[in-house]
Amino acid sequence: MKCILNSLYLCVQDMNRAIKFYEAFLEQPVTVRDEIYSVFDINGFRLGLFAYKKMGEYHTFGNNCLPSLAVADKNILEQKLNGRKVTFPVTKIGANWVCEFKDSEGNQIEMTAPICSS
Repeated sequence: MKCILNSLYLCVQDMNRAIKFYEAFLEQPVTVRDEIYSVFDINGFRLGLFAYKKMGEYHTFGNNCLPSLAVADKNILEQKLNGRKVTFPVTKIGANWVCEFKDSEGNQIEMTAPICSS
């Protein structure tokens, strides 16, 4: 099968809070703002925020699906962790620095940076 993964969404409990969090974290405004499904365009990849309760859905928060955001170097990675609830500290894994934190809605997010650029 040949396919392209071009989007992913995160369930959120409070859309305005989640938008505010991701606008600050991604350092860009939301592309599409909606009370049910809002979208950030990250270099052509669509990161969605889904207000699942408004649609009557059930969701269990956890770490079974980890969106992974890559940044240019360890300094940026550490800066982005400042003030966040870190659940996996910055650790060298292979050729990358890797860490995880929780967003404003309780979703686990991974960040990586190449070791060679630090």
